[in-house]
Amino acid sequence: MTQTETGSRPTTAKLSLPTLTTMVVGSMVGAGVFSLPSRFAQETGVAGALIAWAVAGTGMLMLAFVFQTLAVRRPDLDAGVYAYAKAGFGEYLGFFAAFGYWASACVGNVTYWVLIMSTIGAIAPALGDGDTVLAVVLSSAGLWLFFLLISRGVKEAAAINRIVTVAKLVPILVFVVLALCYLDPDVFADNFAGADYAGSLFSQVKGTMLATVFVFLGVEGASVYSRHARRREDVGRATVLGFLSVFAIFASVTIVSYGIMPMSEIAELRQPSMAGVLEHAVGTWGQVFVSVGLIVSVLGAYLAWTLMAAEVLFVAARDDDMPRFLKRSTTEDVPVPALAMTTLLSQIILVVTMFSDDAFDFALNLTSALTLIPFLLAAVFAVRIARAAPRRELAVALLATVYTAFLIYAAGLKYLLVSLIVYAPATALFVKARKEQGRRLFSPPELLVLAVSVAGAVLGVVALALGRISL
Repeated sequence: MTQTETGSRPTTAKLSLPTLTTMVVGSMVGAGVFSLPSRFAQETGVAGALIAWAVAGTGMLMLAFVFQTLAVRRPDLDAGVYAYAKAGFGEYLGFFAAFGYWASACVGNVTYWVLIMSTIGAIAPALGDGDTVLAVVLSSAGLWLFFLLISRGVKEAAAINRIVTVAKLVPILVFVVLALCYLDPDVFADNFAGADYAGSLFSQVKGTMLATVFVFLGVEGASVYSRHARRREDVGRATVLGFLSVFAIFASVTIVSYGIMPMSEIAELRQPSMAGVLEHAVGTWGQVFVSVGLIVSVLGAYLAWTLMAAEVLFVAARDDDMPRFLKRSTTEDVPVPALAMTTLLSQIILVVTMFSDDAFDFALNLTSALTLIPFLLAAVFAVRIARAAPRRELAVALLATVYTAFLIYAAGLKYLLVSLIVYAPATALFVKARKEQGRRLFSPPELLVLAVSVAGAVLGVVALALGRISL
């Protein structure tokens, strides 16, 4: 396969509404849904979970509407989150949004391999919780095998994702139905208010927010892949359809689990906790059933996220906000250098997980935190362009902005600082791109953003060194 620059007009795969929708669903239904029972039980009971899903569902629906509106009002902007940040706040913050979104996708990909290895680790102790040397070696092999698969072409990868998306929904729906059949009303009632270790209702709800962000990541998937859409209006439709398709599933998986086991026991389950819940209800075959479904689900989500991550780097390079080498693509429209860089960062994070206290939770929370700044910039951009639009659009954009700001608060200072440790060094790519174009490196406002990001990164490194925060 020959490498080409954007100007050589590679063949662009055109995707239909159903394919775009399955890419959104495929992006959201991945590792997160299989971890929901334990993640929620560690923080809250039924009452808090209901409130948390109401808040998360409303907030994410507002974001989905924002992406739908922006796709229609600004059809000239490709790659979604990154393009909106750049149009609204300039090239440097646009670069930050592109890098942050890309980095979050790479870290998110790591959660998939950790969870696969943890799942198999239930019968192969050498894999542990997905963070042993053997687990990392096997996961690394998987990373690069998928690199070779996706290199064959975007169209082929998208077709595989469409099939996998349908297949992976089956075990999740079966879990919900079986959990309803085995639900114990007394256990459910005991779990309603929460356990002794849970704090105030507000703190319980706040504690679940990063988990809800993680499972909803991918709601913007169609907008990221917008240049491949057969019709531009399909981007917004796929976004809303994809969100509505999975929201009820995520909430149901969480709530029905409270009727199977005491929440203190659910909180102690190894990941994937959905398998442990079903095993308690129906026996060993339930664990096996969910485990097989998880592996199919996670591999499908990994495929979708790798495609989206490479797409963001490619479009940013095409717009001269990333170094030139990242704008190269094959005649089959595969941005191989961007794909290779995506796989490489995932490889690095995969190695880092061996030194974290909880590999899965660390990667999950960092994925969510890295995404929040790009989401906030996109929401604020929607507010700016909605001022001359109907009031409904302005109200939706404002709600999405408030929700995203609340998520940053809920994530806490720890993950904000760790995010800046990732963000700040990325400026080297921005500098390289500017030098290639013979332009001034930073404007005064950009220098201010740089200073804030570097100061936050330094503070984060110091906090890690002193043990004030940990991975």
